[in-house]
Amino acid sequence: MIGHEGMHAFAFQTGRWRVRHRKLRQRLAGSTDWIAFDGTCSAWELLGGGANVEDQMLNDPAGPYRAAAFRRLDPATGLWSIWWFDTRVSAIDPPVVGRFVDGLGTFLADDTLDGSPIKVRFLWSDVSTESPRWEQAFSADGGARWETNWTMQFERLS
Repeated sequence: MIGHEGMHAFAFQTGRWRVRHRKLRQRLAGSTDWIAFDGTCSAWELLGGGANVEDQMLNDPAGPYRAAAFRRLDPATGLWSIWWFDTRVSAIDPPVVGRFVDGLGTFLADDTLDGSPIKVRFLWSDVSTESPRWEQAFSADGGARWETNWTMQFERLS
């Protein structure tokens, strides 16, 4: 069964996409200066729908790069873990962990930014459309306030 909760939660992303990126130039610095650029993404399921991978090409004005996300469902808890890999950095950040509820995917992690602890949030919305949306936000105050610092608007190519 294809759904947005549990197994196959990321089946909506299978295929090829044009991606419109929008990123804050500086994060958690009160910046309102956004940069916009395009990219592409290919995504597919693994492990019978219990995992998903996406391969991205980002045409960032600071220099193009490749990135990938790997997602894995824990069947015991129903929670997904998402790891982001980026050719610019060799470190692997802690995974964000969460699930879809009523079509909205919310995934959280504890991390650091410039040596200070932060919370990271990924949101997936509009996943039942041909143009799903992903956004990343950081919080420096334990999740009381969030600053969205990166959005991706997906447009299906195939």
